[in-house]
Amino acid sequence: MKFTRKIQLISLLLVISLLLAACAGEKEQESKENPEQKKVKLMLDWVPNTNHTGLYVAQEKGYFADEGLDVEIATPAETTANQLVGAGKADFGISSQEYVTQARAEGVPIVSVAAILQHNTSGFMAPKNKGIKKPKDFIDKTYGGWGTPIENAFIRTVLKMDGVQVEKVEDKVNIVNMGEADFFTATKRNVDFSWVYYGWTGVEAELRDVSVDFLELRELDPVLDFYTPTLITNETLIKEDPKTVRKLVKAVSRGYQYAIKHPKESADILLKAAPETDKKLAHASQKWISKQYQADADRWGEQKKKTWIDFTDWMFQHKLIKKKIDPNQSFTNEFLPEK
Repeated sequence: MKFTRKIQLISLLLVISLLLAACAGEKEQESKENPEQKKVKLMLDWVPNTNHTGLYVAQEKGYFADEGLDVEIATPAETTANQLVGAGKADFGISSQEYVTQARAEGVPIVSVAAILQHNTSGFMAPKNKGIKKPKDFIDKTYGGWGTPIENAFIRTVLKMDGVQVEKVEDKVNIVNMGEADFFTATKRNVDFSWVYYGWTGVEAELRDVSVDFLELRELDPVLDFYTPTLITNETLIKEDPKTVRKLVKAVSRGYQYAIKHPKESADILLKAAPETDKKLAHASQKWISKQYQADADRWGEQKKKTWIDFTDWMFQHKLIKKKIDPNQSFTNEFLPEK
């Protein structure tokens, strides 16, 4: 009896040893396959919207994890993505060409590593009943904006393209600050037209069945076809940890490529991350904007040297930057996946 129990005990210990060894082997293998992920912070430029869908797709589908990255997607409070990325408080951020150019002119070392949209989809929009069909129609109308110098420069440029020479925009156009009011609220009050992004506000007008006239900036003057929004990082990270930059850009590229092919599912992923977003608008916007991510480029994220040179010159001419900068230092295609 004692001998039998001894055999049983030895057998049990052997089984336990084998199980422990197997578990240890599995853990070791798992450790090799899933090394400790690197924490990365990515700061948005605004509340989550369809400009950002590819980021949330990359997170939901595990594309960041595939690259060994644990990415926190954060929304800004008082400090902008440009300031946080420039100061090294965030690793990556969402910005746009005009803000990257302004920041670099002020010595902030941020760099655009991918164009989220291949073309500028913004423009001036007005309800049909305002009678604004061309820039000349801005004269004696009320523009609702946010008080930024670039808005005046846009208006001055497109008026000039339409044969109207102005030194001071306010002499021809009444300009008011819209504050927190949206386009639809403001144009029911005292505003005739405003600067909007068609992928959100234009699509919303379609959903609301509001008839509008939309003057697309890039159609009015090709120099205004700048990159907005863009994915940015810091010069220091590029120099000290280019592998992380390459990995994140690769994962983000996969996210946007997926959103291009699967707009409905991608909109659902965005809504899961930002449930406060209007569902109908998110789906309609995603359907429209998915075609704009890559558009006519050979690959998602591609940035053209000419676009950076021309728009940087335009900003300097309109005194939006105080000194000339080298636009070639403002962007790079180095980290985009091969075509």
